[in-house]
Amino acid sequence: MHKIPVTVVTGFLGAGKTTLIRHLLQNNQGRRIAVLVNEFGEVGIDGELLKSCQVCDAETNTATTSASILELANGCLCCTVQEEFLPTMQELLKRKDDIDCILIETSGLALPKPLVQAFRWPEIRTGATVDGVITVVDGEALAQGHLVGDLEALEQQRQADDSLEHETPIEELFEDQLACADLVLLTKGDRLDSDSHHRVHQWLTKELPEGVRIVPCQQGQISADILLGFNAAVEDDLDSRPSHHDHEDDHEHDDTINSVHLVLDEAVEPKQLIERLEAIAQAHEIYRIKGFAAVPQKPMRMVVQGVGKRFDTFFDRPWQVDEPRRTQLVFIGKALDAKALATALRE
Repeated sequence: MHKIPVTVVTGFLGAGKTTLIRHLLQNNQGRRIAVLVNEFGEVGIDGELLKSCQVCDAETNTATTSASILELANGCLCCTVQEEFLPTMQELLKRKDDIDCILIETSGLALPKPLVQAFRWPEIRTGATVDGVITVVDGEALAQGHLVGDLEALEQQRQADDSLEHETPIEELFEDQLACADLVLLTKGDRLDSDSHHRVHQWLTKELPEGVRIVPCQQGQISADILLGFNAAVEDDLDSRPSHHDHEDDHEHDDTINSVHLVLDEAVEPKQLIERLEAIAQAHEIYRIKGFAAVPQKPMRMVVQGVGKRFDTFFDRPWQVDEPRRTQLVFIGKALDAKALATALRE
């Protein structure tokens, strides 16, 4: 029986997963693609970004039998999964004759292996298979020692102690994402000098399973022929993809990691907003900030994305006539206090 090939796109927060998928939708080469966005926060920020890409005409989008599945203007599908993975997959499998492949964008805090294991479930196994796992890695962050700490110091520690235990679940997550990969996309390499790029590439090569290639990727611009068609049947190959949590009966994420969703009804000046967000990021242990902002005298919505000290903004689309013009932000971090963040954002 024909199985739908599924590509899992994993990677740390802000590495560029959504940008990659948007580019693939815009350059699908006639493929009918279903995209599942596994959103961590309380609002589907990444899902909104995907639906606002050029191939998705809001006036022609139609809902299917599942309210979480939207049909895009180019014949592709976009789904907000959250905790409804099984029922959403079952809805997609009912339409398997209309789908060429499925992309799943994991949350930046999701372990890839448990997701792949779900494809062993009888309700899914007969209709879909994991074609490959793509791990997106922020090259600039690695070069600056972000997310995983100082690369050279970490490498020395690992060489000196094979039984090294990681101090944070973030480091374990990063290693699990690399260990499960069929291909690694190295983003933001254009921001590095040749020595830094070489150092990051060399370090990643040592961390990856033998045969896993590292491919540079700027602004998500990479051919679908590179991303699709691994035929890896990953769900049957998990023994060769070790995880820190393979021998744990019930692994749970660090319960101090949480997300806070804040809404400002008033418009905000971009420079002032970024200054406040930078101050908030320095005062709290925040892994990611993302969302939309309403800017005075601007008819378009401004997208805000922040990781560490780096903040990017761009205008993605006009505000809809019946859409409230307000600022919505999601903060993802450790032990975040919603009241404290709201106060700092409004100061």
